[in-house]
Amino acid sequence: MVKAVIFDMFETLVTMFEGRTYYSEDIAADMGVDTELFRREWHATENDRTVGKMTGKEGLTIAFKKLGVFSEESVRLTAAKRYEAISDTFERVPDESLQLLKELRKAGIKTALITNTFSDECEIIRKSRLYPLFDEALISYELGMRKPDPEIYRAALERLGVKAEECLYVGDGGSRELFGARDAGMKPVQAVWFRSRAYEPHIACPIYEEFPQAEKQLDILGML
Repeated sequence: MVKAVIFDMFETLVTMFEGRTYYSEDIAADMGVDTELFRREWHATENDRTVGKMTGKEGLTIAFKKLGVFSEESVRLTAAKRYEAISDTFERVPDESLQLLKELRKAGIKTALITNTFSDECEIIRKSRLYPLFDEALISYELGMRKPDPEIYRAALERLGVKAEECLYVGDGGSRELFGARDAGMKPVQAVWFRSRAYEPHIACPIYEEFPQAEKQLDILGML
């Protein structure tokens, strides 16, 4: 019997391809640098930004200095544009995502969030309409660990007070999250409802045939 559902956030409950976007290629264009060079330096700090060792602004500072385009103003403006774009994403939370969380709560099913998230995203998530609908929220930037670290799944189960076999895990599949959930003993489901929104060079996660797929958010209710 399923007693809890744990969700990923990005490309599961919200999609970064809705509303304004501000990706590496946009930052590179604004700064007048090669996209691949910027992406390389930005991604080099990704783990530290994800586990709370570094803020987004600190990551931008390092990247811009290595590329020879640093100024305090350029970091401030770039961080502000990122924040605005992410905020726009959370202004456009799909009704289906909200309805799913509300239906689970009405059914007495506990819900949790496990998300690999940077400093700016962390703040916006806590202000979002989704946040009050989780019984527990495990945010990598705050915890100092990220998916698919087994400890983050164990922490979620402990907070929810459920056994792994009583828990459904729903995510698009990034960061090998579904494999981590399976290894933890949970029942993983791949969320594929946002796959068509992605565009080059941002490729959606592949379909993992070893896991069941949900085509729509409310399909999850039939998998309990």
